[in-house]
Amino acid sequence: MGTISAEPRRGSRAGFDVERVRGQFPALAQSINGQPLAYLDSAATSQKPRAVLDALSAYYEHDNANVHRGIHELSRRATIAFEDARGTVARWVNAAEPAEVIWTRGTTEALNLVAMAWGLDNVEEGDEILISVLEHHSNIVPWQLLAQRRRAKLRYIEIDEQGRLVLDDLSRLLTERTKIVAISHVSNALGTINPIERVVDAAHDAGAVVVVDGAQGAVHTPVDVQALGADFYAFSGHKMCAPTGIGVLWGRRDLLEAMSPYQGGGEMISVVEREQSTWAAIPHKFEAGTPNIAGAIGMGVAIDFLAEIGMEAIVEHEQDLLSYALERLRPIPDIRIFGPDSLSERSAVVSFTLGDAHPHDISTILDSAGVAVRAGHHCAQLVMKHFGVSSTARASFYLYNNRDDVDRLVAGLAQVSAIFA
Repeated sequence: MGTISAEPRRGSRAGFDVERVRGQFPALAQSINGQPLAYLDSAATSQKPRAVLDALSAYYEHDNANVHRGIHELSRRATIAFEDARGTVARWVNAAEPAEVIWTRGTTEALNLVAMAWGLDNVEEGDEILISVLEHHSNIVPWQLLAQRRRAKLRYIEIDEQGRLVLDDLSRLLTERTKIVAISHVSNALGTINPIERVVDAAHDAGAVVVVDGAQGAVHTPVDVQALGADFYAFSGHKMCAPTGIGVLWGRRDLLEAMSPYQGGGEMISVVEREQSTWAAIPHKFEAGTPNIAGAIGMGVAIDFLAEIGMEAIVEHEQDLLSYALERLRPIPDIRIFGPDSLSERSAVVSFTLGDAHPHDISTILDSAGVAVRAGHHCAQLVMKHFGVSSTARASFYLYNNRDDVDRLVAGLAQVSAIFA
């Protein structure tokens, strides 16, 4: 893949050429309702670069075969590409070894895997699970199910008026019965960046295991799981330029080896007898059945694509866009913007309401102008209830967005205001 970075153009930071980056994403070249597409919904799913699309096509055209145990050439090539992608992910998050990287369908399955495989064996009646009001439903419901099955207690870290975790009473919330602390790295609804290291240190002092929902974290900030100190870290491919249906659970080797399998079937066994079976070593113990081979390969290519550009450059570009967007949006009459005031505490997400316009109407009007945003509760109903709203409109920015996209959003909101005036 050729070098992406070149001389900067309009809407770029020094050394980051956003127009050349945009040119790598075919979907962005289309028109919607007669207008060029301004895609501001990357927090839901990102667009895919040509390198990933080509990798998927090449796999299916030349190397399509099942992985592992196959003697023939296609299976050998598929296996090498599949396991090479695992190594790429391991390096991306600085895992101690590729065996700590478990392929899943996405963040949701990864969190459920921990809840069932670790939780059912380690959480007992009367134990406590600590999560926060800020969480995506995927980091709430699995723990509710676990708490119900084990008769454990679910406790919550509250959030303040800016959508930041209230950690002053963390020592009170953590007790000798706390077994799990599950927390998001970055909020999908507000963009809040949580102080994970502080939570990890307090949780470990209390003897609890820490699970991080990194669905938005691994996308928008460099992640070093060893430095972070958490015990599990889950994230998805489709939010970081990879295909849908592929994700990762990183876990510490000692924990993964002690856990029971999440699912049974082919690949995850060592020996099957009539009455019992023994399990394969990690990571395969947790990868029952035929995996999403193409998705894993595509995720490896997507990570290489992002790494070539450089996460530091991507973060700087996103922060520039976020700053510009807030500067343009805040003067709009009757707009209410949710999330932290400080740019250092938020990622490239702007969640808002506008006067009496329903977020669905806002999204519909913007779509007519070719601007794609998300509207709804964003699978974060506890956040919505905290702020006294049923839903918000959400514009989310990524490496391929530019200031023109922000200007298009602002112009579209002027139409919304005019219609609802």
